[in-house]
Amino acid sequence: MAPQPIMTVAGFVENVFVPEHVVTKTLSGRTHYQAILKHVLTPEEVNRVFQVDGESSRTKLKAVPDWPYLGNVPLRDIRPDHVQQLISAALGRGYSTQTAQHIRNVVSVMFEYARRRRLVAGDNPASHVTLPDMARKESHVLTLAQAKEVLAAMHYPEKEMTLIAILTSMNVAEICGLQWKRVNLTEAWSTAEGETLPPGSIAVRKQWYRCQLGSVKKGRSRILQIPEPLLPVLLELSRRSNHTGPDDFVFVSRAGTPVNENNIAGRRLKAIGQDLQMPWLSWHVFLRTHTALAYELGRHLMNAEVMRTSKRPAAVAVGFWI
Repeated sequence: MAPQPIMTVAGFVENVFVPEHVVTKTLSGRTHYQAILKHVLTPEEVNRVFQVDGESSRTKLKAVPDWPYLGNVPLRDIRPDHVQQLISAALGRGYSTQTAQHIRNVVSVMFEYARRRRLVAGDNPASHVTLPDMARKESHVLTLAQAKEVLAAMHYPEKEMTLIAILTSMNVAEICGLQWKRVNLTEAWSTAEGETLPPGSIAVRKQWYRCQLGSVKKGRSRILQIPEPLLPVLLELSRRSNHTGPDDFVFVSRAGTPVNENNIAGRRLKAIGQDLQMPWLSWHVFLRTHTALAYELGRHLMNAEVMRTSKRPAAVAVGFWI
């Protein structure tokens, strides 16, 4: 019998790891592996494995000269020194400790899978690699006064999206993926795709992530009661002249496509944050603000505070916070 060719790391990733393991992950999981593997294999190799056209790809990462890529190294010959060199190269080029940790974790998962497939034996080489302590950034949260100030500077759609983020537990991907058929603004029970929705509720079932509509994770699938201050906001959006059909999205561009949260963050949130001396303003900040205000004031008290400051209960978007 002819001797079997020695499997390299690139061959393992292309023929075993990606088609058997990575493809089972969610879109965000697959995207994460694709991004991090570009520090383990060359970006060109990763594009080929994931069948991405390098010319049309939005990520233009190119192979770095002298980077210790593992693609051509036999899988069975990988040692902790190989992984440590990857980590040292990443830190040496200014990557964060968190990114270096992602690289180590992906290599670790690769070798655990290779061991289960009996392609390698022995200790996982990534388990012996050390990382510097991670310097965590401060987690910013808006006070109620700051939230009012931010909302007063906003327009559609970031104003309404921010209000939903602060008043509910929905993250920005869930907000962008919200369709009218899963919003019940009436005082009667409704039905959406065979599922009954209570009066004044939102069914969180989908999310819009990286320009694709997908289901939320099992633990994120839930039905939320629409907070009282949010009801006139959604009612006003439902009365617009177009894009209000069951399958239409609550937040749409002029073309009727879901809004892009990254574009809004780059064009609007960044500018508003700079003007208000809050350069850290982001969608994550609004989600943390919801948790903080709900804990500090209580959900009912938070809604009461919002309504108490109302000058125009049916005002456009969030006039009651201004």
